[in-house]
Amino acid sequence: MFGRDPWGGPLEISNADSATDDDRSRDLDRAALMRQLDETQQSWLLAGPGDQAGKKKKKYVDLGCVVLDRKIFMWTVGTILGLGVFIGFIMMIVKLVPHKRPPPPPPDQYTQALHKALMFFNAQRSGPLPKHNGVSWRGNSCMKDGLSDSTVRRSLVGGFYDAGDAIKFNYPMAWSMTMLSWSVIEYKAKYEAIGELDHIKEIIKWGTDYILKTFNSSADTIDRIVAQVGIGDTSKGGSQPNDHYCWMRPEDIDYKRPVTECHSCSDLASEMAASLAAASIVFKDSKTYSDKLVKGAKALYKFGRTQRGRYSPNGSDQAIFYNSTSYWDEFVWGGAWMYFATGNNSYLTVATAPGMAKHAGAFWFGSPNYGVLTWDDKLPGAQVLLSRLRLFLSPGYPYEEILRTFHNQTDNVMCSYLPVFNSFNFTKGGLIQLNHGGPQPLQYAVNAAFLASLYSDYLESADTPGWYCGPNFYTTEVLRKFARSQLDYILGKNPLKMSYVVGFGNKYPKRPHHRGASIPHNGVKYGCKGGFKWRETKKANPNILVGAMVAGPDRHDGFKDIRTNYNYTEPTLAANAGLVAALISIADIPTGRYSIDKNTIFSAIPPMFPTPPPPPSAWKP
Repeated sequence: MFGRDPWGGPLEISNADSATDDDRSRDLDRAALMRQLDETQQSWLLAGPGDQAGKKKKKYVDLGCVVLDRKIFMWTVGTILGLGVFIGFIMMIVKLVPHKRPPPPPPDQYTQALHKALMFFNAQRSGPLPKHNGVSWRGNSCMKDGLSDSTVRRSLVGGFYDAGDAIKFNYPMAWSMTMLSWSVIEYKAKYEAIGELDHIKEIIKWGTDYILKTFNSSADTIDRIVAQVGIGDTSKGGSQPNDHYCWMRPEDIDYKRPVTECHSCSDLASEMAASLAAASIVFKDSKTYSDKLVKGAKALYKFGRTQRGRYSPNGSDQAIFYNSTSYWDEFVWGGAWMYFATGNNSYLTVATAPGMAKHAGAFWFGSPNYGVLTWDDKLPGAQVLLSRLRLFLSPGYPYEEILRTFHNQTDNVMCSYLPVFNSFNFTKGGLIQLNHGGPQPLQYAVNAAFLASLYSDYLESADTPGWYCGPNFYTTEVLRKFARSQLDYILGKNPLKMSYVVGFGNKYPKRPHHRGASIPHNGVKYGCKGGFKWRETKKANPNILVGAMVAGPDRHDGFKDIRTNYNYTEPTLAANAGLVAALISIADIPTGRYSIDKNTIFSAIPPMFPTPPPPPSAWKP
C-alpha cells in the first residue's frame, strides 16, 4: 500500500513498520550491546537491582521551624531526659539526707527572765498543788481555809499567798490576775512562741477559780464578798498565832485562819470584776468557763456600784497592808474591762462619765503620784486601755470627748516617764523613783515599763510613729528605751551588778523574806516560833524562790540582802504580775508585723456602725 508523501515522495506502509514498541526496544538493546562499553557503564550493568534497593534513605523529623535528622533528634531527647532523671535523683538524695540546721538564736534576757518570773506564781499557790507544779519544796497547804471559820463555813481553799507570808489578800490578788490577763490578751502570740501560753493561762485560772469561791458567783445579785483569808496584824500584842506572828511553812500551818468579809466595798468588788472580765477574754475559746466568769463579773460590778464604800476601813487588817485610797479609779478600770468582756455600752458609759473621771483624779495634773500605776491606783492603766479603744475603734459620740481626754492624759503620763522632764527622780544607776524614794520601788518601775512598752506598740499598730510632749515629738523607740532601761536595771545593769530577780543571773538575793523558802523542806515540822531560827540566820535560804522579784534597792542604789528587812527582800504577787507583763511586752519574740493582738480584746463588741446595705443588682435592659 502506497501513500502520498507530503514532501513529494511515496509513503510506503509495510508490515515491518507495524512492529510493536517492545520489539523496537529489544532491537535497541541489541544494538547497544554491540557497542563497546566504558568502565563506568560496565559497572552499572554489573550492579544488580538489589544493590540499589539495599541503600537506606535518611529519615528526618520536621519540627515546623526546623528539620532535623531523626537520629540526632532522638539522641538529643534521650540525653535531656537522662540528665533530668539524674538531677532529680541527686535532689531526692539531698532532701532525704538529714541536714544540720543552725540552732535558733538563744532567747534574749527578757525571755529568760520571764520563764523564771512565772515560776514564782507556782511557789505562791495555796491548796492542793497540781503534780506538775514544778516547785519541789512546796506541798499541799491550808486545806481547811473557810471551812474552819464558823461565820463562813464554805471552802475557800486555793488561790495565791500574797508575799512571804500565807495571807490571801483578794485586792492585790485580783489586780495581779487582771494584769496577767491583760498581758495575755495583748501578747498571746509571744507567750505561745516561747511555750508559756498554757502555763500562764493555768496560773490565771488558778486565781479566778479562787475568786469565784469568794462570793456567790451563781447569783445575779450579791450582798457580800470575801476580802481576805488569814490575818497579819500584830500591833495589839498578845501571843495569838497568825500569819505574821508565826514564821512557818504554809504546809505546817495548824492555827485558825479567820475570813474577812465586806458588805460595802466598791473598790474590791470592781477590781474583782475587772479580773474576771479580763480573764473571760483570755478563755473565750472555752465558752462555758468564759460565760461563768462574765456572770460573776456582772454581779460583782453591780454590787460595787450599789453598795458604795472602801473595802479597807481604818484600823482593819486590809488598811494596814493594802489600804485603798478610793474606789473611783476602780469604777473606770472595772467599767472598761466589763465593756470589753460584754460589749454592753452601759459599762462604757460609766467608764467615760466625766464626773467619774474627775473623781478618779484624771485632771489632777499637780498630784505627785499622777501617772503611777499600782494595785491601788488603776487610773493610768484605765486611760491606756481606753486610749486603745479610741485608736482602733473610735466609737465617736458621745464618748469621743472623754476618750480624747484620756488619750491626751496618757501622752502626758508617757512624757512624765522621760528623764528630760524631771517629773520623777532617777537614781544614779537609772531607776525611776515613782514612789519618791520610798521603799519597795521595783513594783512601780515594772508597771511603768509595761505601760510605756504597751503604748508604744499601740501607736505603731495604729501607724503612728510617736507622740508629742508639748511642741516636741518623740518616737515610739523612746518609750521602749525607757522600758528597757528599767528592766535592764532590775536584771543586773545597776551599780551593784546584781539581778533583783531570784535565780536570774550569777548574782541575785539569796535571803528573800519568805517563810516557805527560808525553812528547809526536810520532813521536820517547825511550829509557830520554831521557824524563827531560820528567819534570823545569816545563811542563804535553803530553797531557791525562782523568779521572785524582791522589793528592791533604796534611792541611792543600795541594797541589803537581809531576810528580816522586807523593804529590801520581800517579793509580792502584785509586783511579779507587773514584772511578767513588762517582760513579755519588751521581749524580742518575732510574731509578725505587730507585737500586739489588735482585735481579740474587741471580740465581744458589736459593730460600731450599721452595716451598709448591699449594692443594687446590675441593671438589665
